[in-house]
Amino acid sequence: MPLLLSLYAWAGQPTPVREADAACARCHARISRSYLTTPMANASGLATENLHPGGFLHSPSATEYKVSLNGNQGELAYRSLKAPEKFGKLPLLYFLGSGHLGTTYLYAIGDFLFESPIAWYAASNAYDMKPGSAEIDRMPPPLPMQSGCLRCHMSSVQASAPGTLNRFRGLAFLHTGITCESCHGDSKEHVESHGKERIVNPARLKPDERDSVCISCHLEGDVRVERTGHSALDYRPGESISTYLAFYVRAGASLTDRAVSEVEQLSQSTCKRASGDGMSCMSCHDPHDTPDPSHRAAFFRSKCLACHNQPEFAATHHRENQDCTSCHMPRTGARNVLHVAWTDHRIRKQPANSDSDRFKGGDLVPIFSPGTSKRDLALANYMALLEGERSREPIVWKQLNDLRGELTNDKDALNALGNVDAERGDYATAEQSFRRALELDPANLTALSNLGILFAKEGKLNESLKLLRTAFERNQDVPGLAKNLARVQCMAGDAQAARATLAAALTYGPGLDDVSQLLTELDDCRSAAAP
Repeated sequence: MPLLLSLYAWAGQPTPVREADAACARCHARISRSYLTTPMANASGLATENLHPGGFLHSPSATEYKVSLNGNQGELAYRSLKAPEKFGKLPLLYFLGSGHLGTTYLYAIGDFLFESPIAWYAASNAYDMKPGSAEIDRMPPPLPMQSGCLRCHMSSVQASAPGTLNRFRGLAFLHTGITCESCHGDSKEHVESHGKERIVNPARLKPDERDSVCISCHLEGDVRVERTGHSALDYRPGESISTYLAFYVRAGASLTDRAVSEVEQLSQSTCKRASGDGMSCMSCHDPHDTPDPSHRAAFFRSKCLACHNQPEFAATHHRENQDCTSCHMPRTGARNVLHVAWTDHRIRKQPANSDSDRFKGGDLVPIFSPGTSKRDLALANYMALLEGERSREPIVWKQLNDLRGELTNDKDALNALGNVDAERGDYATAEQSFRRALELDPANLTALSNLGILFAKEGKLNESLKLLRTAFERNQDVPGLAKNLARVQCMAGDAQAARATLAAALTYGPGLDDVSQLLTELDDCRSAAAP
């Protein structure tokens, strides 16, 4: 919650962390001054506060990008060298990322929030495409910025409008940067009682609750699943993050390549294994302070010597190199993956032996997620299936089918069931799952759009149009939804409506070649509607 009313709130802008935490600074001035220099405090802000003017030509798509300051506004200009009619300028609202690894920017079109297709990378001191877009041979589609992606860079992140991915009726987040309350919880009573009422102190929590404060943002895994009936946005310091999220990793995957894997890497270290619950991220890191480069080696060496404190060891062990991390926690290399761990947190005695602690096999296994259920594992496999691992389809179907009778109040699982049933041609059973999901959540985007597609395949065009129109009215920036609605409108003989649908989608992504191509085919609506 905001600690004080601010001019930023009146102006319709998020409050900067320095103002959101001003009440804390009155009693904790030294800590506050130090914290404001840390990457967490500077994890986001207004785009103009951290703008990197520069340009970039993406050769595969022949698209030119340029980031600049236009008056008091950051701006991203783009133009296609293949299709000169495709060009435009986007006002950049916020930056995201402390700059330690890189920085990206957010922009809005209407109520919809998007991420820039390019990012600035610290290692190369230059712009490049966002991960996953480097090889695409056309201007990439708009990148919806969802609340789940904001929650570790901003504070008091709000849920998107019901039934939408990235549509925010008001501010998407109330504060830029990571505020004190993000780790210490609601401070209202603590502030009003002048410190007499307690506030959450992570160091004094039980190990699981203490570690959850860090895990909530510094562990990503390969797949994350929200637990039944829970949203990650509802997590609060002092709780267990496993109440809200289950984390899974692919057994056998490299522990230095996975995104946000510091916590997982640390768990594999001899230090953590020997220390158990006595060791946490805070054993080595001070969340309120980041040592400057001239003091960094001494700072972390002191953390090592707190345990390796034999007098002869401290006096003789590599006196010529006081930087313990340079040997035992080497940097993992410069890659354009913004969430990768920058240093190897496995704290190896012999870092060259890099593969000895990989998980064996290829199954998805839970980490830092006590109490995971068969449902959680089924949805984790389903998410991997959606990402392209087709070999998991029979596994997903069996796991979900075995649980079918237990999932009648679980809209996420019902949508997964409906999709795998529909893919196997069992439309009647899929329809039951989607209908039940809509009973639980009438605005549910997945159920609306997929049941609409199912009705279209069955020739129920009026029913299909009703559902798809409802979904599209809330999500006009989703290209796939626009194309599906336009095809069904063509099947119903309404070419004018189909053109309007596709034109609306192009407002949010002018470079969408497939949408543009479909629009040109509408002179023959029957052809455009063909599968």
